[in-house]
Amino acid sequence: DSIARITVEDCLAKVGDDNRFTLIHLAVERIRQHRKGEPFLVPGKNKEIVMTLREIAAGAVTFGNIHELPKQRKAELAAEAEAEDDADA
Repeated sequence: DSIARITVEDCLAKVGDDNRFTLIHLAVERIRQHRKGEPFLVPGKNKEIVMTLREIAAGAVTFGNIHELPKQRKAELAAEAEAEDDADA
């Protein structure tokens, strides 16, 4: 069970900018979301920053969707709750 190493270059390629500060900005915004309860979008058991970088490198977190992720999660939770209510009825 080998774990692929994440590199800054992998993340920069997904961000579309060679500026590391741009990457840091995205990562910090995502970490704030995690600290408010947002789940990670990639599997793993690494520290928060590594998991966040894995999300960015996988293309799951971008500047284009960073603010939509919490809204999507709320919609998913609402749909799950509704499905449970329907199953109980």
